Amino acid sequence: MGNSYFKFKQFTVYQSNAAMRVNTDGVLLGAWADVSDADRILDVGTGTGVIALMLAQRSTCAHIDAVEIDALSAADARSNVALSPWANRIDVINCSFQDFAHSVKQSYNLIVSNPPYFNQSLKSPHTSRNLSRHSDALPYTHLIDGVLKLLAPSGRFCGVFPYTEGNVFIAQAGVHGLYCTKKVNVLSHPGKRVLRVMIQLETAKKSVAETNLTIHNAQGAYSDDYMQLTRDFYLAF
Repeated sequence: MGNSYFKFKQFTVYQSNAAMRVNTDGVLLGAWADVSDADRILDVGTGTGVIALMLAQRSTCAHIDAVEIDALSAADARSNVALSPWANRIDVINCSFQDFAHSVKQSYNLIVSNPPYFNQSLKSPHTSRNLSRHSDALPYTHLIDGVLKLLAPSGRFCGVFPYTEGNVFIAQAGVHGLYCTKKVNVLSHPGKRVLRVMIQLETAKKSVAETNLTIHNAQGAYSDDYMQLTRDFYLAF
């Protein structure tokens, strides 16, 4: 069993009850998503709250709504927010994203998500883990529909996906008028296959700015690019 908490430079994430613990995907997204000019941010599937907390650290006054369907994960997120320096700027809402999108009238400059992405794989016997890992509870079409409903006209959606699923999501979003404008291919080591993609989508079609991010260098140490991206958060950097 992993640690019951994960300590960052400015906050600590306690995760004894959460279905999904702090992982590289979430940290990458929290460090990369563009928070410029965003005064209202929505985190879809916040889990422990780590991405919401990272975005709060990176923005000076943005209010963040963090939606989480799993009750135990939402409880951990609320506790982590309450113990953080930004408790007055983050609200954790325990409900499905579909219900949230249907009921809320607020629009958001930035919507982020590290969504469930397994479509056909064998499920865990733990219901909460299935909610966080499998797309049954939040199909991509539902996520896209909700983003389009809640996104401000000049807003952006940022997400992190496995490589194949990310390209499927880009294609599906494009059909509905949500277009990829930035894409980062994430590799574990130089020359290896792309494991993850971080994407930014907007309602205005633009040329795609595509780059690569390698987590480790050829010697196996963390790369300069990865350390530069995450140095405001990880204690080791």
